[in-house]
Amino acid sequence: MSIRINPYLMLDGRAREAVAFYEQTLDAKLQMLQTFGGMPGDPGRPMPEEAKERIAHALLKVGDSDLMISDIFPGMSLEMGDQVNICIMIDSKEKTERLYNALQQGGEVKMPLSETSWSKGYAIVKDKFGITFHLSTE
Repeated sequence: MSIRINPYLMLDGRAREAVAFYEQTLDAKLQMLQTFGGMPGDPGRPMPEEAKERIAHALLKVGDSDLMISDIFPGMSLEMGDQVNICIMIDSKEKTERLYNALQQGGEVKMPLSETSWSKGYAIVKDKFGITFHLSTE
C-alpha cells in the first residue's frame, strides 16, 4: 500500500498567520493556499462572509516533508487535542475505503467518505484513541 502521512495543523482563524510564521521560522515553502471563499460554492448553502478569507487548506514544504494547515469553519469548535491531525494521502479509493472502515471502529466519523473538489475519496475520522485522521485519495 502506498501511503504518506503528514501533520495537519487545525487553527481557529490564525492559519494565515501560522503559514507566514512557518515560512520564516522553518524556511518552509508555500506550495498552495486556498481560502474557503475560493472553493466551489454550494448554491443551497451560501458561504458566510466571515468564512471567505479563512484558510481552507495550505500546503507547506518543509525540507522533504509536507506540513498542512487549515482554519476551522466559523461556528465549528476546536477541541483540545485536535490542533494537530494526521493526514493520510492514499493512492487508491479502495485503500481509502479500507482505512476509513478500520479507523472508525470504536471511533467517530467527523466527515463521511465522499468525493470532493480535491479528492476522489476524502473523509475525517477520529479513531478510538481520540486521534483525528484526514483520509485523502490522491
